Amino acid sequence: MSSETKGASDYALRQAGPEDLAQARSVMLDTVYRDFGHGYLPRWHSDIIDLESFYLAPEDNALFVAVRDGRVVGTAGVRGQTPFSPPHPLEVARGFEEGRTASLYRVYVRPEHRRRGLAGGLVDACLGFIASRERYTGVYLHTDARTPGAVEFWSRRGEVLFDERTAVNDLREDAGEPFETVHFRLRIPR
Repeated sequence: MSSETKGASDYALRQAGPEDLAQARSVMLDTVYRDFGHGYLPRWHSDIIDLESFYLAPEDNALFVAVRDGRVVGTAGVRGQTPFSPPHPLEVARGFEEGRTASLYRVYVRPEHRRRGLAGGLVDACLGFIASRERYTGVYLHTDARTPGAVEFWSRRGEVLFDERTAVNDLREDAGEPFETVHFRLRIPR
């Protein structure tokens, strides 16, 4: 799959191959350090180190990239993982069918390439991939509210299920992790 995005004809969106993984990993690691402020946490980010096993090898998983001038500048991944893992609040897990829920991960765009429709194009590619798989009946994602524009972006595409910034959440306290997580359900285009 290769396509141009709205207003960004010098970008190509496509499903990633092994040759894209090092640059995709760089985009992801830069994001968790710069935007989230906490950096790489093995408990939550092991997929970033082993992109092939998490996104390329499983048949119902995929990684998409936005490329400009031969450089990966954006990423978005699909994994067949329900919101039960990593452990999220029960309010999030309810309503998702285990084994039939796709999760979006690592929807990241380098700051100098934002506001050009890349994230939307990458998400559309992921949702198209999900729609092509009979396995999936729901789409889940979570975002860190500290990422500029993330909550607003996802609110236009789905519904907020749980906002850890405003809710009492024992999991957040027990985890001791520095997150400001908002959980969403997205619609699968049919």
